[in-house]
Amino acid sequence: MTTLLQVENVTVRFGGLVALNNVSFTLNPGEIVGLIGPNGAGKTTLFSTLVGLVKPSEGRIVIEGERIDGKRPHQVARHGMTKTFQNVSLFPDMNVRDNVVVAALSHSNLADARRTADAALERLGLASIADAEVADLTFPQRALVEVARAMATRARILLLDEVMAALNPAEMDAVMDVLSSLRDEGLTLFVVEHHMRAIMRLCDRILALQFGGLIASGTPAEIAANPVVIEAYLGREKSKEA
Repeated sequence: MTTLLQVENVTVRFGGLVALNNVSFTLNPGEIVGLIGPNGAGKTTLFSTLVGLVKPSEGRIVIEGERIDGKRPHQVARHGMTKTFQNVSLFPDMNVRDNVVVAALSHSNLADARRTADAALERLGLASIADAEVADLTFPQRALVEVARAMATRARILLLDEVMAALNPAEMDAVMDVLSSLRDEGLTLFVVEHHMRAIMRLCDRILALQFGGLIASGTPAEIAANPVVIEAYLGREKSKEA
């Protein structure tokens, strides 16, 4: 299988703090990979480093043979990778469509950006609320608008940071169905999520971080049975539930 994203020995230091330590992994086209770890493990730092918000102290980040480490976020987005934010960061004074148009303007003129935004909203089942005010949206609608904004950048790799936070189980299931269908269409998704039921059901592979280093990688079943992961994050009872 062709590798889409290759992360090689990435280390991030903030003064004397090592936030990421020699992290290496790959992402392949059309798969969903989960990223788990306790608070402070380095998950958000890794996502921020991948999209250019944080510059790595060491290592390489490569998309289809081209290095992107050290590039600015808008340059990384043009290479096909972007992220949502842990705290949904929609523009409150704009309607749903205009929130997505802003993302599409990264590569299009206004007319094309509007067409791209409408296509993304249609794909995610949000066309009926395109003119709605952000303040009137439900939690799952806001989560999907965040995904629509990421899609509107023409990303091939979507980094989803806690898009299912604050959702109830039924809402989570609906969002997971949408994400799975995007994967089936060829998008690659890299997902940080604290809901273990969601991670175990949604992902093809899971990476586990602790203290800035990768401690395990494998299928959901392998991760749930990994004693190092159980000790670091899942807990024995949660591993049984998964």
